[in-house]
Amino acid sequence: MILRYSRPEMTKIWSQENKYQIWFDIEIYALEALENLGVAPKNTAQRIRENFLKAGGKFNAQRIDEIERTTKHDVIAFLTHLAELTGENSRFIHFGMTSSDVLDTCLSVQLNQSCELLIKDLENVLKAIKIRAFEHKFTICVGRSHGIHAEPTTFGLKLARFYAEFNRNLQRLKNVKNEIAICAISGAVGTHANVLPQVQEYVAKKLNLIQETTSSQVIPRDRHAMFFAVLGVIASSIENIATEIRHLQRTEVLEVEEFFSAGQKGSSAMPHKRNPVLSENLTGLARMIRSSVIPALENVALWHERDISHSSVERMIAPDSCVTLDFALMRLANLVENLTVYPQNMQRNLDKLGGLVFSQRVLLALIDEAEISREDAYKIVQENAMKIWHHQADNFLELLKKDPLVSSKLSNEKLEQLFDFNYHTKHVESIFNAVFK
Repeated sequence: MILRYSRPEMTKIWSQENKYQIWFDIEIYALEALENLGVAPKNTAQRIRENFLKAGGKFNAQRIDEIERTTKHDVIAFLTHLAELTGENSRFIHFGMTSSDVLDTCLSVQLNQSCELLIKDLENVLKAIKIRAFEHKFTICVGRSHGIHAEPTTFGLKLARFYAEFNRNLQRLKNVKNEIAICAISGAVGTHANVLPQVQEYVAKKLNLIQETTSSQVIPRDRHAMFFAVLGVIASSIENIATEIRHLQRTEVLEVEEFFSAGQKGSSAMPHKRNPVLSENLTGLARMIRSSVIPALENVALWHERDISHSSVERMIAPDSCVTLDFALMRLANLVENLTVYPQNMQRNLDKLGGLVFSQRVLLALIDEAEISREDAYKIVQENAMKIWHHQADNFLELLKKDPLVSSKLSNEKLEQLFDFNYHTKHVESIFNAVFK
């Protein structure tokens, strides 16, 4: 985790303090279950809690690290330190359990907590996009395919498309939250031989998690692979909108621009520069988030009932991906909210090709009303269009009016009707109704 791309609320979830607190909660809840089953003496868990509070109510991460240097095992180091803090009452802590019961269930809690924050982040992104989409619902601009002018659209429709995409991401994240919020307290090789299923049931309920049906000692990593895959898709959607903004901010286009605050500098060498640095930053962050997907997929195949080849990977990608995505979504919401839009430049770009954006309407009119074959109609329209393209003329409508093959079939009045921007916005309302239900 890099402080530059981190927010405190998400960083706290992945802190050592939060991790040790979750480990403690898991152990205490398991102990309470053992009390209910008559395995551990009554009130053992309560006495451990009281002794822990008397000892300061905090774990000493440095002391745990010191113990681990000898034990070479982080959970044993934690349990040893816990025993130091709570005394003889701790002998029933971790009874019948294995390290994965603590580690995997804790990871589930942290991923679940992260999902809750990321869901809020996505909702903020959706809110920002929706506001700007309705603001520019009928702001006409050119649509591009292959980067080349195609036909008129609206900037609101561009944003509506992004809204629909991020709304799908929200549903994906909610779904994967349920898949990853899993509790497994099943003991060595997952047989429940030494820790009864009732313990897992109790702990899961206390932590608001779903019980794993069969854990093989570790929670199956296909769950985690799906989680990181969803994060990767969300990252790609962030890059999708960031790339659009970067293209639209190019000097030759300049239809939108990132907000440029007073005192902001764009270049150390060129004082005139106003660069799309936020969008470029989001593109880079998206790459980092997606980089966790392949290792997560490779973690699915573990040896037999378990190994720890997944462990080092998850210690890196879990906090890094969650923290980075949280930051990126916050940055994206602010970017969209403060985006400067230039409708006059959109109109200027629309007019740049002298009306060629209406070529399909002319083609269809020749086919439908003039009853010309598609091949012949296409040839007529394309030959006129290329004159505009190669700067031999600058007004497509006037060129068509002068073409005898066209004017003999379509009146000037009819041709002028074909060059109506409103034709291309006639379904905006219905699209918005579908997207913003």
